[in-house]
Amino acid sequence: MKYLLLCCIEEARWDRLPEAERAGVMRDYGAWVRETERSGHHRASAQLQPSSAATTLRLQAGRLAVTDGPFAETKEQFGGYHLLECRDLDEAIALAKRIPTLRVGGSIEVRPVLETPS
Repeated sequence: MKYLLLCCIEEARWDRLPEAERAGVMRDYGAWVRETERSGHHRASAQLQPSSAATTLRLQAGRLAVTDGPFAETKEQFGGYHLLECRDLDEAIALAKRIPTLRVGGSIEVRPVLETPS
């Protein structure tokens, strides 16, 4: 079953980290991705640009509204995602809990992907 791991962190908190710490987190992130690729779990992943680069579309009273910024104003913002193939939720959580941004205040939302017939 596929699981999407949505990686969130408070961008301002990330920006305040010393450069060496951010570099260490990203180095460990690369190792985690390579490990999930070797184990056959990895399907896709990407880092997102800052939420200030987001554009949000809404239908309001039948009219399309296009605004700058993320969908919701929250303390944490999406920083990236990973799509993994896992046996079950326990395996997805076991892989997610090793994502390096957790140790600097990030959070990971693990969500099963709805399988639809093609």
